[in-house]
Parts: sequence; C-alpha cells; structure tokens
Amino acid sequence: MAVYVDAAIWKWVGHRWCHLLADDTYELHRFAAQLGLKRSSYQGPPKTSAPHYDITGFERDRAVRLGAVECSREEIVAVFRRVRVRNFKRRVPKQDEKKPLEPAMSRWAAGS
Repeated sequence: MAVYVDAAIWKWVGHRWCHLLADDTYELHRFAAQLGLKRSSYQGPPKTSAPHYDITGFERDRAVRLGAVECSREEIVAVFRRVRVRNFKRRVPKQDEKKPLEPAMSRWAAGS
C-alpha cells in the first residue's frame, strides 16, 4: 500500500495546498493520523468521489519524509481515478426537503 501527494500549488487562505491520497482508505487514515491531521478534515464520500485529505505544503514536506510518494499532476489524477468510488452521485435534496428562503429583514424593520 502506498500514500501519494501531489505538488502544493493550490493557493487558499495564505497557504499552498495539495492532496494526500492512498491505495486504501484505512492506510490513508492511518497515515493522516501519523501526520497529526484531524479526521474531520477527511474528504470522501459523500462529499467527494475520491477519499483524500487536503494538506498544506508544510504537511506535504512531513508526509514525504514519512514515506509518501511524490506525484506529478498526471500521476495524482491516475491515483484519483483508481481509488474513486464508482458510480458516485452527490445526494441532491428533493424539492420538498428544500426550505424556502425567507426574505431578509433588518432589525429596524422588525421593530427592534
């Protein structure tokens, strides 16, 4: 089993981010715990079709030191395709489950 990281090229909230993927979800969670990542930062079904963690460039460096395989963009896409959940469909709420939006009312209009 292997764990993979791509290049930290995605800019968000002042950091560069990348993806941490593995051949097996158990191995992914084990490795993420070793990195000190919170399980709540896991991204997989039902959020996305491929189980992964988004990690910063700093976490990526640690991951590589701990044995993660560095991948090019093409290689990480191949891993993504290999590990993704087949026939993945995001759950779309039924029309009756959707709550109608209530018009916004300022506290002045409400008489506060």
